[in-house]
Amino acid sequence: MSKNVDSIAKAMVAPGKGILAADESFPTIAKRFASIGVESSETLRRDYREMLFTTPGAEAYISGVILFDETLFQKGADGTPFVATLERLGILPGIKVDAGAKDLAGHPGEKITEGLDGLRKRLDAYREAGARFTKWRAVITIGDGIPSRACIEANAHALARYAALAQEAGLVPIVEPEVLMDGDHTIERCEQVTTDVLVETFHQLAIQGVRLEGMVLKPNMVISGTTCPVQADVDTVAAATVRTLARTVPGAVPGIAFLSGGQSDELATAHLSAMNAMGPHPWELTFSYGRALQAPSLKAWGGSAEGVAAGKAAFLHRAKMNGLARTGAWSEAMEAASVA
Repeated sequence: MSKNVDSIAKAMVAPGKGILAADESFPTIAKRFASIGVESSETLRRDYREMLFTTPGAEAYISGVILFDETLFQKGADGTPFVATLERLGILPGIKVDAGAKDLAGHPGEKITEGLDGLRKRLDAYREAGARFTKWRAVITIGDGIPSRACIEANAHALARYAALAQEAGLVPIVEPEVLMDGDHTIERCEQVTTDVLVETFHQLAIQGVRLEGMVLKPNMVISGTTCPVQADVDTVAAATVRTLARTVPGAVPGIAFLSGGQSDELATAHLSAMNAMGPHPWELTFSYGRALQAPSLKAWGGSAEGVAAGKAAFLHRAKMNGLARTGAWSEAMEAASVA
């Protein structure tokens, strides 16, 4: 089993490729659809995701897709299960398994991710349905006096217990401890908190016996808070992020797939490219983007069959740009090229 999760983890972070996060919950996808004036019905959710999953050429840049519970069991318009569609293209299906972030008792302003109860049984069902990897997201907020040690330790412990259960089921765990961009904190404060979170996360992973070769880390980049008066430039973010990872992430981890965390499409790509240009690194540095891969495609699609071709073209363009960023070969001039 260890060799199986190791090989899947390596495939997830294969050179030139990254992961599409298409695991939006019902409330989140409803907000995304509302931004283009479209109602979030089951049929339209299916149509939208089918558009992404069947984009010709995207398999050259996408190694896996994180699905939502509904989507893992969903079929395309022609009756083909999405899992089968992805597998035919050589794309690994994955599944979000956490139950969301809830208020952490006794710690105002902080969250704890729930979903461990009954997880072993759900993982078995997901594996039988075709999932090859899983994802669990922890949320860490920077603010006045927070994050607390209680918040960091509780979330790291939950991440580690989840990861151990996933590997027990023969599934690769994506471990996602996200330090949020929200706030007026400096990049230096983000680096400090991210370091604390990653140190505790790997401490807990070791306690739970999680095999590092069979997991993928999905962290935030070390970046200025969204309302910080001084925004760090691309090179500064890249340097701070790589420095933090070098100090905290063991080389046995095959890959680090960054979340975009609310960054714009191009900025998330620019940061990834700058980090890879600093290489070589002990681990693959790749992407696991949701909005930063989907936003242009969602807008181009607009909820209509007539927009499918434009939506596919926009998605392929962003996938290609991030594929180039995997080797540090992306440049801003490439963004001016037509997505057609």
